Amino acid sequence: MDLFEYAASRQKETESPLASRMRPRTLEEVVGQEHIIGKDKLLYRAIKADKLRSVIFYGPPGTGKTTLAKVIAGTTSSLFRQIKLKQERDAEIKVVKELLPFVEDGTVILIGATTENPYFEVNSALLSRSIIFELYPLSEKNILELIRRAVTDEERGMGLYHAVMDEDAAVFLSQISEGDARAALNAVELGILTTSPGPDGRIRITLETAQECIQKRAVRYERDGDNHYDVISAFIKSMRGSDPDAAVFYLAKMLYAGEDIRFISRRIMICASEDVGNADPQALQVAVCAAQAIERVGMPEAQLILAQAALYVASAPKSNSATTAIFDAMQAVKEVSTRVPAHLRDSHYPGAAKLGRGIGYEYAHDYPKHFSTQRYLPEELGDRKFYIPSDNGYERKIRTYLDWLHSPDKE
Repeated sequence: MDLFEYAASRQKETESPLASRMRPRTLEEVVGQEHIIGKDKLLYRAIKADKLRSVIFYGPPGTGKTTLAKVIAGTTSSLFRQIKLKQERDAEIKVVKELLPFVEDGTVILIGATTENPYFEVNSALLSRSIIFELYPLSEKNILELIRRAVTDEERGMGLYHAVMDEDAAVFLSQISEGDARAALNAVELGILTTSPGPDGRIRITLETAQECIQKRAVRYERDGDNHYDVISAFIKSMRGSDPDAAVFYLAKMLYAGEDIRFISRRIMICASEDVGNADPQALQVAVCAAQAIERVGMPEAQLILAQAALYVASAPKSNSATTAIFDAMQAVKEVSTRVPAHLRDSHYPGAAKLGRGIGYEYAHDYPKHFSTQRYLPEELGDRKFYIPSDNGYERKIRTYLDWLHSPDKE
């Protein structure tokens, strides 16, 4: 390479996007993904020992899939060539057929990168010959580290501009980027390149600048502060109070501010049981299904699933009878010493009858309507009632059935 070629390559390098320039060159520079590249993990050991076999990296955009591939190329002694498969199915099949023999004998080490679930989208022949590593969205702490590194790095970052980024601006970008390092670094670069120096000659990136660069307004919502608890409290109380409009508003506020979707789904599940209960048993099923679905889908589509669940719970008939039942029963356990009635004790062992275990037990299915009037509560509790069904929704049917079951005339 002569002097002119070197100058041209340096110009191209400095003109490439910040996110591209800041790609880690070694495993030690990689931020996040400790679950697969920690020093005691399989992938780290395989790369360091240059014993890597074909792998597929799977995860959301901006989590480091291409970065890891290039780090592997720079760390191992292999010749690295990057190709991109087109969407046409025939082209994919052709490439797979050509690669398979070489992947099989180890001549070619395939490093695949996809945002889609490989078990659905990748050819099964390649899957069987590869190890799949799932990459997670970067944490806010990870993104903050990358932002600070990019602002100060004079070789590959924006350090030569000597810009200053306010802490609230950096925190905002780390939260709003939702684990996507590329999105955060793009905003940092845009902010520094388009902001004029202040009176002191320094470029300063404020919260307002950060908002403009990523086209999202900062919402006053600190996950560890009072406002966090205020918003989640309002969300729960809106669902409990059967106000779907308020519930979906507070849900949107949390999602906009980057709240953990798993935290939100847990609160919906709790509300479905605590405040809806048996007035609509379907509410808990909807909430649980939503919690499972968001794990598979992720953002931004997870907001649709959370909205459906929150709106269902908010619109469902309400009852806290199950809640009060377990609280009252727990209190009784603390206050009253009881023994399980002899006829209810386990009798499935030799000598049980001699101890009086199970004697007199009435098998419910042997009686009319599959119900016996025998006593189940310990004698020490008398006729204490814990579960008192409300008159709302499906619980009205439960109440009617239990009243009928205990009435003298059950015809």
